[in-house]
Order: sequence, then C-alpha cells, then structure tokens
Amino acid sequence: MPDTTPFGHVLTAMVTPMTPDGAVDEGGVRAVARHLADTGHDGVVVNGTTGESATLTSDESIEVVRMVVDEVGDRLAVVAGVGSNSTAHSIEMAARAAEAGADSLLLVSPYYNKPTQPGLIAHCTAVADSTELPIMLYDIPGRTAVPFATETLVELAGHDRIVAVKDAKGDLAASIRVMAATDYLWYSGEDALNLPLLALGAVGVVSVTGHVTGRENAALVEAVAAGDLVRAREIQDRVIPAVDAIMTTSQGAIMAKAALVELGVIEHATVRLPLLESPPAHLDILRAGLAATHAEKVA
Repeated sequence: MPDTTPFGHVLTAMVTPMTPDGAVDEGGVRAVARHLADTGHDGVVVNGTTGESATLTSDESIEVVRMVVDEVGDRLAVVAGVGSNSTAHSIEMAARAAEAGADSLLLVSPYYNKPTQPGLIAHCTAVADSTELPIMLYDIPGRTAVPFATETLVELAGHDRIVAVKDAKGDLAASIRVMAATDYLWYSGEDALNLPLLALGAVGVVSVTGHVTGRENAALVEAVAAGDLVRAREIQDRVIPAVDAIMTTSQGAIMAKAALVELGVIEHATVRLPLLESPPAHLDILRAGLAATHAEKVA
C-alpha cells in the first residue's frame, strides 16, 4: 500500500446537510467535515452521490467545496465530485473546484445519456486534459447505467492525471483484472465489499457508512495492510449492522443524514426531493443497527 496518495486511504462520501427549508446548511457542512476529520479519516469526497450532487446547483456545489476546504483542508484531502452527463459542464466544474481549493476530483461516468465506451473514454480524457488535479474515476453502473469496461479502464490508465478508481460495480473478477493490468489506486466504493476489495489490492475505501464507522474503516484498512485478516474480519463483521441499516433500509444519503442526527452531529436530516426523510420505522432499524455495531468499542 502506498504511504501517501492524493486522496487519502479512509474517505467518506459526505452528505450535504440542509436546513428544514432545503437550503445548504453551512454550519452543518462544517460540523460533518470536522466530525469526519475527528473519526479516523484522511480524506473526504464532497458533491458525490451521497452529497445529493444531482439536486445541488453548480454554485452550491462549489460553495460546499469551499466550506470543507476552509474547515478541514489542513487535515483531510478534499476530493470534489465534478461528474455530469455534459462533458462541458464537468470541465467547467473541474476548473471551479480547483479554484475553490479541492485537492483532487471524482469523475462518474455520464448518466442517463448512456455513452458508448469510446464516448466514455473521450469524456474522461477531455476532463483530465482540462485540469492539473488528479482524478478518481467512479464506476457505479447501478446509478449511471454505463459501466467502465475493463478495456476502457485500462486505456484511461494511460492518462497522467487519471490515477484512481472508486469501485462500486460489484464485480470482483473485473476489479482483479484491472488492478493486475494497471497502477490505479483502487478504492472500495461499496461498504459491503470493503474487506474483499482491500484484500485484493485496494488502497482504501470511499464509504457512506463511514459517517458513523470512520474509526472502524481506518482500523480495517490498517489491519489488511498489516496482513491481519483475522482482525480485519472481526472489524467487518462488527460493522455489518450499521452497513445494512444505512445502505439497505432505504437510500444511503437519507439514512446517513438520519444517523448523523442520531449522533448529534447535525440538527436536521432534510433531503431534497425526490428523496424523502426516513419514516419512524426506518429510524427504528437505524437505531438498532447503530447500537449493534457499538462503534465506540472498536479500536
């Protein structure tokens, strides 16, 4: 495992706290950023899926980057999501994120318009050519409908600034092939697969459950790096209830915000339509999952 990366090793895809009227809550943004910095992280992703980037305006997205950089930029590597289904817009957002102080960029495959693999290569290359910041590709076909094919990832690895992959594809065989053929810094983007991907060669995680299991994620990364798979399995087993409660009850952003309210980190679990806040039955599941995980007991 590399000693340093431009992204860090233990990252969470951060929620974007909002006030009850749906405005971005600057105090909440700063509180979550501090919470992550205090709980085992060395990096943070802003304006990703969990940050509700699809319903933030461009100006809001950049202001969130500025807030997080200002609050914890001296403690965490700040990765700014700039993905879009418009290449021109992604290029614009990459430039604005760099100006706002981001250390690196997260680039998801364009959603809805379903580009071909050559189109996907052209899109990523155009964004990478436009910036000096390192780029982490985000492979999550369950949301975008367009996976990064193995051959596409291998070709894009030839670009000097495309250096990492957040893997939420759920295809371990494909992950092995790309890791064997490239020098990508590989990150698990699926909390349920953190341990297997780390064991296969990933250098870190980009988590959603990390809002409440940051220290456990850090301990997991360290255990695998040390070759202590027994310890790693113990940690992974312990966080399963929290992972299930946040990732399978309804939707990650919804449940992560609810969890942060439960922890007292933020005041409101407001999300923007078409998302809806958790009903009482889901909150009961969340509380049970958090209690079963006993996050404070894992070193």
